[in-house]
Amino acid sequence: MAALAGDSVLLEPNRPRIVRREFFLSRWPQRLNGFTIALLSDFHYDPIFSCHPLHAATPMVNGLRPDLIVLAGDYVTLPIFGNHAQGASAAEPCARLLSQMAAPMGLWAVLGNHDEDTDPKRVAHALQAQNIQVLANRAHPIERDGARVWIAGVNDVLGHSADLPKTLQGIPSDEAVILLAHEPDYADVVSKYPVDLQLSGHSHGGQIRLPFLPPLYLPRLARKYYWGTYRVGPLTLYTNAGLGTIGVPMRLNCPPEITLLTIRPASAGNAQTR
Repeated sequence: MAALAGDSVLLEPNRPRIVRREFFLSRWPQRLNGFTIALLSDFHYDPIFSCHPLHAATPMVNGLRPDLIVLAGDYVTLPIFGNHAQGASAAEPCARLLSQMAAPMGLWAVLGNHDEDTDPKRVAHALQAQNIQVLANRAHPIERDGARVWIAGVNDVLGHSADLPKTLQGIPSDEAVILLAHEPDYADVVSKYPVDLQLSGHSHGGQIRLPFLPPLYLPRLARKYYWGTYRVGPLTLYTNAGLGTIGVPMRLNCPPEITLLTIRPASAGNAQTR
C-alpha cells in the first residue's frame, strides 16, 4: 500500500505518456494527409508539483515534431482560499515553459474554467506574450501546400462566455474545422454545427482511477466524455487526460498525457479498407 501511494504521488504524476491517435475526417484536404497535432491540457502550474510533468513534456513534444501544438486550458488553479486573482500569478511561469515547445504552424490555446475564474485577461496576456495564440471565440486559417483548414476556439463554457456561432462565422462550408473547447461535454452542442474535430481536456481523465471502477470524481461538463475518443453524431471528439493535478497531487491509473493526433482525409481511410 505504501509503495502504491508513493507511486501515485512521486512517480506517475511526473511521467507523461504519449498517446497516439489517427482520425479520418470527411472534409480534410488530401494535401494535408498525415498532418500532426500535439494536444496538451490542464497544466495547473505550481512550482512544487505540476511543474515537473510540464518540464518532462517539453522535450517529448519537440521530439514528436508535430505540425501544430494546441493547448486546451487550465494553465493556473483557482485557490480554495484567499484572493482568486492571485491564482493567475502562475500564468507567466507556465507560459514561459510552454513557449519552449515549437511547431511550424505555431501554438494555439484556449482558456479553461480555472483561468476564467482567476484573471482571464492576465492568463491570456501571459500566453500571448510568449507567442502562444489565444483563440477567444474566434477561428484562424491554417494554410500549407495550397490547402486550408481552420483552427477555432471558444471561451470557457462553464463561464457562460462561449459563443460558437460567432467563432465559426465566415468559415466556408466546405473547409474542415478543428475546435478547441476546454469542457468535453460541450460536444453535445458542437455536434449540431459544422465542426469536424473537437479537442478538449478538463476531466484529468479522472486523475485517480481504481481498477474496474469509473473515476471517483469528474467535474461538470466532463462526466460523459471524460477520456479518449468519442463519436458524437457527425463530430469526432478527443478528451486529453491532462498534465497537471488538482486537489491532491496524485494520479493513479491515469498518467499525464501528451496526445499526438494524425489527421487524414476520409478517402485515405476508405482506401485502407478496400
